[in-house]
Amino acid sequence: MHIAIAGNIGAGKTSLTKLLAKHYKFEGHYEDVLKNPYLDDFYDQMERWSFNLQIYFLNSRFRQIMDFEKNGKKIIQDRTIYEDANIFAPNLLAMGLMTNRDFDNYKSLFDLMESFVKSPDLLVYLRSGIPNLVDQIHKRGRDYENSISIDYLSRLNERYEAWIERYDNGKLLIIDVDELDFVKNKSDLNIIIDKIDKVI
Repeated sequence: MHIAIAGNIGAGKTSLTKLLAKHYKFEGHYEDVLKNPYLDDFYDQMERWSFNLQIYFLNSRFRQIMDFEKNGKKIIQDRTIYEDANIFAPNLLAMGLMTNRDFDNYKSLFDLMESFVKSPDLLVYLRSGIPNLVDQIHKRGRDYENSISIDYLSRLNERYEAWIERYDNGKLLIIDVDELDFVKNKSDLNIIIDKIDKVI
């Protein structure tokens, strides 16, 4: 069983992954944020480092999925391989922060990798409005996220919604998280768990 958690920056993916891994006794897998050698540079100079960052994420997530398939464990994954290719990289291209040449190269590599990987058994999409995302980003206080603009988050949100609307790689569960505090409120977490139980 492979459950993947998708959503914009600040939607609560990592927190929910930890809580669900504990509840279901699944192995949690997380974004390689602390070890990522490009994040600080990217947020400081997006145009220069966008391709490097996307390749790093693609490589990291592909290796993660290949490991899932080898070890056969029950997995909950924080963010999917699809999000970079369908949301982040196209957004960088549209904003003029990645060249067409780099995007085409990246997309070609993603398409090849995607042909080797199995989709998650369930994709849980955390839908969130911009005010909630901004609030959560400020609460966690990561230095490299201080420069993220509301316009950037809004563009990502639009792409997430477009991607989710056409997602057909497997089972999908959409959870509106604006009115939920599943970290502090056990009953809110139980609402999510009940929804997942019904799907799986």
